Amino acid sequence: MTEFSQLGLSPAILSAVAETGYTTATPIQAQAIPVALAGRDVLGIAQTGTGKTAAFTLPLIERLSTGRARARMPRALVLAPTRELADQVAEQFRKYAKDTKLSWVLLIGGVSMGDQVAALNKGVDVLIATPGRLLDLFERGKMLLTGVELMVVDEADRMLDMGFIPDIERIFKLTPPKRQTLFFSATMPPEITRLTTQFLKDPTRIEVSRPAQTADTITQYLVRIPSSDPKAKRAALRALVGREDVKNGIVFCNRKSEVDIVAKSLKTHGFDAAPIHGDLDQTQRMKTLAAFRSGELKLLVASDVAARGLDIPDVSHVFNYDVSHHADDYVHRIGRTGRAGKLGQAFMIVTPADDKALDKVMKLIKMQPEELLLDIDWADLGGQRRPRPAAKSAPEQVDSAPLAAADRTDAAPRRSRSRRPGRVDTSVEAPVPSVEAAPVPATVPSEPRAATEPRLRQADRRPGGRTDRDAPTAREGTGFGADVPAFLRRSVALKG
Repeated sequence: MTEFSQLGLSPAILSAVAETGYTTATPIQAQAIPVALAGRDVLGIAQTGTGKTAAFTLPLIERLSTGRARARMPRALVLAPTRELADQVAEQFRKYAKDTKLSWVLLIGGVSMGDQVAALNKGVDVLIATPGRLLDLFERGKMLLTGVELMVVDEADRMLDMGFIPDIERIFKLTPPKRQTLFFSATMPPEITRLTTQFLKDPTRIEVSRPAQTADTITQYLVRIPSSDPKAKRAALRALVGREDVKNGIVFCNRKSEVDIVAKSLKTHGFDAAPIHGDLDQTQRMKTLAAFRSGELKLLVASDVAARGLDIPDVSHVFNYDVSHHADDYVHRIGRTGRAGKLGQAFMIVTPADDKALDKVMKLIKMQPEELLLDIDWADLGGQRRPRPAAKSAPEQVDSAPLAAADRTDAAPRRSRSRRPGRVDTSVEAPVPSVEAAPVPATVPSEPRAATEPRLRQADRRPGGRTDRDAPTAREGTGFGADVPAFLRRSVALKG
């Protein structure tokens, strides 16, 4: 166990850290802070929830404690993949730098650009930004990055997932080559490795844990349900969030549209819930997060991108409404609970359609969560009204399709270019028995002749299916070509 007082931090910073209630550094903090204070580049590999934010915020404040920023020329730059994570870094900076004279500005989309420009014109020490808004302001000539002494990239693997790597490369090239870089990522895919090789100078690699590991403070449960019907999943979720021991919780969905549906369903059934995802207004997202942090909101329904890296210290439960598409995301999801030594519980709702995704999660975490049974009458949730067809019934459905198509044609004939003389109608591959069983009448008063002629000509080609109106006469001939319209045959005869 390493105390913060052993890491070389100034008394002002140690006092600010003590006020937050922390005295012992996490492994990533204990190893990264001394290296960063020495001015060396850091490559930190650690999952969310390990204290990465303080691992770069504290040495950044310490190193910038001397010196002064100039207008539109920041001294340090912190890049985060999402607005929420950038806002969280800004909040940490505010707490730890409160006894210093350092200034900072948060550059994110969805809020007023005018206030951000005004702060840049005054001169700030630290920019905390998402890549898009940073480059937008740079291209407008509102700042220069040639004075950056220290650059931080947080959640680099999430940057890769969101398509920000080209932006990160460009920002690196806009900053001085002599800058110090602190680079953090939960995983190291090839693209991230290439980035660190290109832009970091002999970095100290610090790897504190594998992404596949889950905290011992989290009790994990599987909740299997017999149906993939959304009604059944929402009923299972309500049973879980309604348990007496749920103080608060985050509900994870795979899709943004599902986030809105689940949040609305919970509110309809009397639960205090609100959604958060990238399509919502930034002001509303920040308001929702603030309400959840303060305890005013009990349930936060979120997508992976919106909740990745959020530092909410006291979350009692995590609910996986959907099994995550990527096994790593499961670890990041449940890492929202059981933090700072506190106990937490994580539930994962599993349907028959989730077997493959579940298998990937189980292989990654190398453990079998306890299975929890819910006292729910599944038959009342619409499963009997909308049964899923068995696989063996598929051929019968395919075989019956031509009959259904013929029935629709008899009831409401349609014009088609393929029914003109000289073209082949490929919409029906073979004669339909039901047409032979019920010959078409000679006249159909309710249908135009143009709509019925193609079907009558088809009947002519079947034995016993001819009509008096289109039957060939002795003058016109029989046999080959008998189904050609009479006016065409008479024209040819006249020319001959």
